[in-house]
Amino acid sequence: MSFYRQFTALLLLILCITSPPGLAQPAGSEETILELTQRLQEDIAGLAKLSASIDSAPEHDREALIFRRDNRSFHLLTDLKKLVTATAKLSADDPARAQVETELKTNLQGAGESVLHRIDEIGKRIAALQTESGDLSGAQLVATEAYIQSLETLRFNYYQALVDVIAGREVLGLPNDTLTSRLLPMLYLHGEAMVGRIEYTGGALKKLQGRKSAEPDNSDLSTATVEMARSQSLDLIHLKSMVGLLEALGKKPVAYKAVLLQYGDGFSISTFETSAVITLLEDSWAAVKQAFVDQAPDFLFRVLMFIAIVLVFRALSRVTKRAIKAACERPGVDMSTLLKDVLISVCGGIVMVIGILIALGQIGISLGPMLAGLGVAGFVVGFALQDTLGNFAAGGMILIYRPYDVDDFIEVAGASGLVKKMSLVSTTITTFDNQTLVIPNSKIWGDVIKNVTAQKLRRVDLVFGIGYGDDIPHAEAILAKVLEDHDMVLSKPEPLIKVHELGDSSVNFVVRPWVKTDDYWTVYWDLTREVKMRFDSEGISIPFPQRDVHVFQQES
Repeated sequence: MSFYRQFTALLLLILCITSPPGLAQPAGSEETILELTQRLQEDIAGLAKLSASIDSAPEHDREALIFRRDNRSFHLLTDLKKLVTATAKLSADDPARAQVETELKTNLQGAGESVLHRIDEIGKRIAALQTESGDLSGAQLVATEAYIQSLETLRFNYYQALVDVIAGREVLGLPNDTLTSRLLPMLYLHGEAMVGRIEYTGGALKKLQGRKSAEPDNSDLSTATVEMARSQSLDLIHLKSMVGLLEALGKKPVAYKAVLLQYGDGFSISTFETSAVITLLEDSWAAVKQAFVDQAPDFLFRVLMFIAIVLVFRALSRVTKRAIKAACERPGVDMSTLLKDVLISVCGGIVMVIGILIALGQIGISLGPMLAGLGVAGFVVGFALQDTLGNFAAGGMILIYRPYDVDDFIEVAGASGLVKKMSLVSTTITTFDNQTLVIPNSKIWGDVIKNVTAQKLRRVDLVFGIGYGDDIPHAEAILAKVLEDHDMVLSKPEPLIKVHELGDSSVNFVVRPWVKTDDYWTVYWDLTREVKMRFDSEGISIPFPQRDVHVFQQES
């Protein structure tokens, strides 16, 4: 007997039922059995008429009519469920309930068989359309895919309707072994197919997204990624519905819940349970172990290649540093110590960085996203280290303009000493009393820099005073003789000896000989000592400040 004949027979039963007080719906329900029977009468009549006209309909309307018939059949099954529920709410001794139950027990079994037949027909139509879609493109392909999705939704509606029929039979105390044993394999087969597509699509999506990151302007990749993500989303929705159907039949689809947890939007009340999480963790661990077993040789080879490349480029870095150092120290190369150190470090570092990037590429790490991440990290670090970057900038200016070098005597930022070490961040100097000062380059470049040893020759400025009663020409001759006798005093430029000023207690001479920069302090100290000794031996006085006090006594 066909699906529609079953409902016609059921209608005949319902039409025989009047609406005595015993058939009134219990308090709190929404519809009466009479209202349900009237609706079923209208729907079955319309469905029978529609079914009879499908074969004679034009070819281009036939699919739409079949789809419409399926939707109306689904609504009939929904009303049938409501009728079963309303009947179950009647009192057990109500004669109307016994009459309706008798007929329902017969027709529910037929309805279940009809639903199974409809599900099988929808599956065949979906398979035919999927085969046909392989030869389509453009708008026709999109329309066919949309129709397939509608049929999938309708098939799930039929699944739900069949589960409701099974539940209705349980309400009426009927066995469901036959329907359940036929429905469960269909559900599991459909569920396994969806899980397979979800897992396959998940792996393919990762590859597409990786290629999309590498080729952001490729429109075909973007379209394929969006389409595959949409397909996976639909399969996840259907799998969630499948989980609900299996649970309604008393099954525990733990494996399907684990897939929902892995590929879905995360934990939800419907999918979360301990066994599902455990299954997910077990599957993940098993996948890790299997991947390690399968890929261990390749992984080990890549690790060895990584280490070998790093070691080779480390050796190349050292060779590069030595070569740059030798080039910088060749005769005739005028280069500051700081510039030499920077060149040696930068060249060696560049070689090492290239080696590390090549080694990372060998083990499968994508360099593009990593370099982009380094750019963002560099911006953040640069913002946080503004003062340090200022020192770098000042160090670069010192490197370019070379206001001083290692072993120069300088006076900067209120400190003076011998330059011992230079870097792009700071300058280390040692004072003459052996204190070490580390001065940030930004403070040096922003202040006056006095390089005492920048020139090869220096003038020694000395001042000597004689008494007002001493012979000035004689004193000049003594000073000239002292300068002439000193080996470190240069004849060119000529020394200068002049009476400079008439002081409060002395006549002051300025003595300005020229010496090599390295001899400055030796000459300074030697001349000071020698002039004092010669003045003493020649009877030239060196006055010192004195005050005469005159006391006048006044007689009273």
